[in-house]
Amino acid sequence: MTDHTHAQVHRIRRMSGRDPHEEGRVSSPLELLFDLTFVIAVGVAATYLAEVTAEGHILPALLGFGFATFAITWAWINFTWFASAFDTDDWVYRAMTMVQMVGVVILALGIPAMFQSIEEGHHLDNRVIVAGYVVMRVAMISQWLRVAKQSPEYRATALRYAKGVGLAQIGWVVVAIVELPLVPTLCLTTALTVFEMLVPGWAESTAKPTPWHPHHIAERYSLFAIIALGEGLVGTIASSTGVLGGEHGGHWTWDAVAVVIAGVGLTFGLWWIYFINPFGKVLEHRPQYAWLFGYGHIIVFGSIVAVGAALHLAGLYVEHHTELSATQVITFIAVPIAIYIVSIYVIHLALLPVWSWLYAWMIASALIVLGLAIVLAAAGVSVPVCLLIVMVAPFIQVVGYEWRGHNFQQQALDELSD
Repeated sequence: MTDHTHAQVHRIRRMSGRDPHEEGRVSSPLELLFDLTFVIAVGVAATYLAEVTAEGHILPALLGFGFATFAITWAWINFTWFASAFDTDDWVYRAMTMVQMVGVVILALGIPAMFQSIEEGHHLDNRVIVAGYVVMRVAMISQWLRVAKQSPEYRATALRYAKGVGLAQIGWVVVAIVELPLVPTLCLTTALTVFEMLVPGWAESTAKPTPWHPHHIAERYSLFAIIALGEGLVGTIASSTGVLGGEHGGHWTWDAVAVVIAGVGLTFGLWWIYFINPFGKVLEHRPQYAWLFGYGHIIVFGSIVAVGAALHLAGLYVEHHTELSATQVITFIAVPIAIYIVSIYVIHLALLPVWSWLYAWMIASALIVLGLAIVLAAAGVSVPVCLLIVMVAPFIQVVGYEWRGHNFQQQALDELSD
């Protein structure tokens, strides 16, 4: 337990910006509490991705998951970068954070209706999700206006954020209220998504960008990665329950053991790959690539959650509760793993540019293994066995790094420090 030598008082403090070089900066208890609301949202998105896909509605499931993933991760990203720069931990800041937590819960409650509307194909019902965003952004805009008032040096940047976030939210409210057909709504949604992602670049282009902390940001992203990885364990439980004969349990078989090993192994392998990367140190020396790090993780987080959903789908397949074939189920697992591995390499090599043919061999070997699992599923090999084969893919990256890859990484880190 932490030894507090002084009583903590949370009186109002001026939002002057935190020191981006502060020693020992770590996630606060409030940030960890805030993250718990996203456990709920991520879990709902993963569950509906699995269940809608199991019904054979693959495209609606992917569209719904893409919309939900962006909404969830973007809300988290907005809070995280602001907190890294301006967390005062006074009672006003805490109250505004609580308001945002309420908004995240409302967002999570709106995900089922959104999936259902896309599945039916008439229109996009994102009214509850947008309502959650309205709640979150009332608090977020208030925080930016507080920065603009209390910190003259960041006033221009804060006002740009407030304007950009406000305009984007007006657009989302209009899309939610006006019930257009699904395709036009998706086009408008895409346009608003692009606008949302351009706002930080525009705001940060002022003379005084926000003083975010590189190691704090890296830690915050790693913690969200762990939240996403939790869905892999949830999916493992779901698939294992199916193999064991349902919720009332059954007899342990080779298939049951294989599913448990594969599910836990996949989750562990994806975790190992992520934490190989020294993102904090790299961001410290190459802050100009923060946008790639931040936005690239939307794909990273989404692919991790999709793996958990796919394991859940495997459980539904074993229970004969899906119209998908074994080949489709294994493909549904293999594809997000491939996306995850490639996206991690893209971010790593962009931030820490050191190339070796070992990397090419590791990526190619992983993709070949994933392809082999799909081929074997099509040939009639059981889903649990194919899952074990899929599990090998991330561990190829682990073995390659521990064998030789760390040398190339260390060389690049040494060059950064020079």
